[in-house]
Amino acid sequence: MRINRHLKCSFPCNDVEHKWIFPEINIDPTKVNIVVVSEAPPPDKKDYYYSGGFFDKTTCMAFNDAGYAVKRIKELTDKGFYFTTAIKCCKKDYLVSSKTLNNCSNILFRELEQFPNTKVVMCMGDFAIKCVNYIMKESLGRKVIPTGSTYKIRSGNYIENSVLYIPSYTQTGDSFNIEKSKRKMIAEDIKKAMEYVIIS
Repeated sequence: MRINRHLKCSFPCNDVEHKWIFPEINIDPTKVNIVVVSEAPPPDKKDYYYSGGFFDKTTCMAFNDAGYAVKRIKELTDKGFYFTTAIKCCKKDYLVSSKTLNNCSNILFRELEQFPNTKVVMCMGDFAIKCVNYIMKESLGRKVIPTGSTYKIRSGNYIENSVLYIPSYTQTGDSFNIEKSKRKMIAEDIKKAMEYVIIS
């Protein structure tokens, strides 16, 4: 089944390049149980998820770090993973405004609604954490992930409606191959997600 056909953006954000990039894959949305939300698309679409480019390679490396031997991201989607980004346009600079993240959270909400059997949402980086919190604040009136440095809050269990929300670091940025401590924490968070799906 082709997903994301209904997703549209009409927000006039001025801190992103208006190059709309989102997952274009055929999957059964009922089989998705772990959603991995990283921060932003790469400047070049060929490096995005499901293309065999940079995002796919570093994601597979992260899963191998966690003890799950994979060579292609399709091996993960076949097991119930779905990969996307919090914002759908490339950043102009390193950061984007809260307004842009709030705008994008509306699109992310509609995207995540497609997966009724989600058990884990991995928030890979600050953009993902903030967008998911915007979604939860809109629907529940409160954040699901507390404010704080990721390394301090990532050990908590943030569960809402039986879904586990895991704050982590992005596995798609250039820093993935540089910052060994973050890479180790990402692997630990992947293990946590996998264990929760098995026991939930």
